[in-house]
Amino acid sequence: MEAGQLTNALVGIVLAGIIGGIVLKIVSSLRLGLWVRGFVTAFIAAIIIAIVGAVVRFALGAIGVPNPGGIIGLVEQLIVTAVLLMIADKLLAGMTVDGFKGAIIAAAAISVISWVAGLFLTAMGLPLTV
Repeated sequence: MEAGQLTNALVGIVLAGIIGGIVLKIVSSLRLGLWVRGFVTAFIAAIIIAIVGAVVRFALGAIGVPNPGGIIGLVEQLIVTAVLLMIADKLLAGMTVDGFKGAIIAAAAISVISWVAGLFLTAMGLPLTV
């Protein structure tokens, strides 16, 4: 990997962490089963969720689990995100998830807020490529 690609990857990770941290703080303020102490904790949680999520999705693909679209893909995405939230809860002292039900509700809220943010950023000419 050359220096330019590494720089782009690092910038992508930082941007994903910032956007993910903002989304986690918004969901935390809505009190939907997720609580995050501060933005730094939300940023770190977003990075952990992104990295572990990429590894989980890669592993699922490697063992032959397809990445379906539609309703089945949405349900799969919600379950994976909920499990990742519960893993991040165990790794970070400043983050609390209220069981699997709270994780599913928070995952749904995260999906909706991320979707709306993606629409907004795309409309501004800044498509999310991370």
